[in-house]
Amino acid sequence: MKEQLVTLAAGEDEWGILVGAVGAAGFFALMIVIVWQVAATWRARMLAAREEQYKELATKYAQLLEDTVELQRRTVEEQRQTLDELTQTRLAVGSMEKMMREIE
Repeated sequence: MKEQLVTLAAGEDEWGILVGAVGAAGFFALMIVIVWQVAATWRARMLAAREEQYKELATKYAQLLEDTVELQRRTVEEQRQTLDELTQTRLAVGSMEKMMREIE
């Protein structure tokens, strides 16, 4: 009978070790999942922040592009005015030269 009790006690120790090992493995698996999810959440937040920065950059770029187009339009308009004034000046100088030749 004593041998049977010793054998049963030894069997209970083996079950205790097995249950402890399974519990430890489960705990470590749970910790791995938690760490993995925290990392995934952090990564998603970083990507969202980067996306927001890209949107702000695109908005600034669009505004700069509009400003540049407006400046180019003004420059072309001013160049046309200058060309018109230069043409009028050439005509006036040509007329004065013609008049001075006729006077001589």
